[in-house]
Amino acid sequence: MKIHILGICGTFMGGLARILIESGHKVSGSDNNFYPPMSDQLRELDVELTKGFEPSSMPEADLYVIGNALSRGNKCVEEILNKNLPYKSGPEMLGDIIKDRFVIAVSGTHGKTTTSFMIAKIFQSLGKDIGYLIGGISPDFSFSAKIGSDEIFIIEADEYDSAFFDKRSKFIHYSPNILLINNIEFDHADIFNDLDEIKKQFHHLLKIIPSSGKIILFNHDKNALDVINEGCWADIIEINGNASRASFDSSSSMIKFDGKSVCINDLPFYGSHNNLNAAAAIISAVSYGIDLNDAYDGLKDFSGVLRRLEEKGTFNGITILDDFAHHPTAIKSTIQAVQEKYNGKNILNIIELGSNTMSGGFHGEELFSIDSLDSDILWLDHKSILKNNKGNIYNSHDDLIESVSKNCSHFDIILIMTNKNSRNIYEPLRDIIEAN
Repeated sequence: MKIHILGICGTFMGGLARILIESGHKVSGSDNNFYPPMSDQLRELDVELTKGFEPSSMPEADLYVIGNALSRGNKCVEEILNKNLPYKSGPEMLGDIIKDRFVIAVSGTHGKTTTSFMIAKIFQSLGKDIGYLIGGISPDFSFSAKIGSDEIFIIEADEYDSAFFDKRSKFIHYSPNILLINNIEFDHADIFNDLDEIKKQFHHLLKIIPSSGKIILFNHDKNALDVINEGCWADIIEINGNASRASFDSSSSMIKFDGKSVCINDLPFYGSHNNLNAAAAIISAVSYGIDLNDAYDGLKDFSGVLRRLEEKGTFNGITILDDFAHHPTAIKSTIQAVQEKYNGKNILNIIELGSNTMSGGFHGEELFSIDSLDSDILWLDHKSILKNNKGNIYNSHDDLIESVSKNCSHFDIILIMTNKNSRNIYEPLRDIIEAN
């Protein structure tokens, strides 16, 4: 089949393109902008790429897959609707491909990408040719997506909507056999009015998981428990729940599952949030049938995920770290992890209000609770959402960089947190530091 993807350069749609090609389809795609690494991967796949959304340049296809960034008024969308051409959302297309696979879905507000790669790494270490589609890049994997020949398919299950014509969360289409709910908090204020709307989407997902399936969650997450208590028909593995078969002791880093135990304090990453991710990944793999120690061994050489506490380098004695954190909870966890690892070092934290929820002011005063972490923080606030008297808020990259350049020598560590292009901050800072 010839398939044209509109909005192909996003991580999900670019990964879907690879899976479609590996499944035997001919794929082309269009987008407003093509940027690495996805643009490079698409060209390596010999995907015919068209810039922009002019109907005259849209190739004929048997099916059009429309990305969720496109809406009514887009010229190609109007062309498809006016001519009654066949179309689907990306999540529905993927759901069709993996309907006969054993699907492990990783959901939640935080940690989806890292935990998905951890699970994939466990299966990969055992020589299994699994399929996966994960919204990030890990040095342990050549690509962010693969069809695979094993029955296992691992998917980062996002709660964002599927398309302008399908406002259900993406994960509804994946029909998971094992669902991990890492955590649930309010996010995506551009499509959800409140936390209850997010919980409702999660509950819709629970309704389609078979009774032979498994749902894994942490007992400390009240919102996840609320969803479960609304009704659940599958096997529940409640980590640290009363009489639960699974537990994780954060103080000792000990995982226990079905009478077996393993300590994970020597795995190659840091931060309590990453230990929780690892515990969830290992328990997910074991719930499929992997031996507990084999699952643990699979993470001993895990290389992490780019832009998740990624060390960009040390320049004139100053180490720059890059992290994707863009929610108050994730930001706090990241700052605390860096404080613990670099105890005694002077750390400068740079936080960009990049997400729709952050830049829209929906987290309100919760953002300033981050100041209680007793750390140096600079805010990049493009829309003037934040108000305080500390003088640490900047409305442009240039103003922020100029301020940092005046006192960067006072710091040992600079931690950048944003879900936007961190190169806009990292590269000029690196150049300034190297020039000093």
